[in-house]
Amino acid sequence: MRFSMIQNAQKILDQTLETITRAGRVPNLLLHSCCAPCSSYTIEYLSKYFNTTVYYYNPNISPEEEFAKRAAEQRRLIRDMKTEYPVVYAEGEYEPEKFFAVAKGLEDAPEGGDRCMKCYRLRLEETAKRAASGGFDYFTTTLSISPLKNAAALNGIGAELGEKYGVPYLISDFKKRGGYQRSIELSKEYDLYRQNFCGCIYSRKMVN
Repeated sequence: MRFSMIQNAQKILDQTLETITRAGRVPNLLLHSCCAPCSSYTIEYLSKYFNTTVYYYNPNISPEEEFAKRAAEQRRLIRDMKTEYPVVYAEGEYEPEKFFAVAKGLEDAPEGGDRCMKCYRLRLEETAKRAASGGFDYFTTTLSISPLKNAAALNGIGAELGEKYGVPYLISDFKKRGGYQRSIELSKEYDLYRQNFCGCIYSRKMVN
């Protein structure tokens, strides 16, 4: 399924979840996560419909101590959060060299520009590969919950990779219906570490 920029992501997600509910089977979802706060609402929402594996794969994050801190918070949230269907954690390799390779020449690109698009694709492609090799029914990402992230671009990349690797991408825009606000509430409830930058050294410069 290709995603058109003019399509309503929430409407497509509603239709997909309705189809899943009618089928009476709980499918397996590989959910790429950038951090615990962004995953909080997404897990709360999707765990009503899926057996979920949260895949923490973020080679863009620097330094490695920041990567480890976010990973620990992700594991803690999954451990403490009550969900309808099981949620488990999987951690990808820390591969910053892959991020720097795709960012080369785009170091001065604005946030949300070409460098970010390359970063989206890097993380989503690794997720799609893992979803295919692991026999998952769907894959998606928490990234669209951020008001600073381009949900239409994420859906376009995800849908393309879904076709390439043979695993449907779950079209979504998790900031809709108060999703971002709910993630803030859940972050407070679970006392989650909320970083003030996306993760890469270029985004960090924007807040320093």
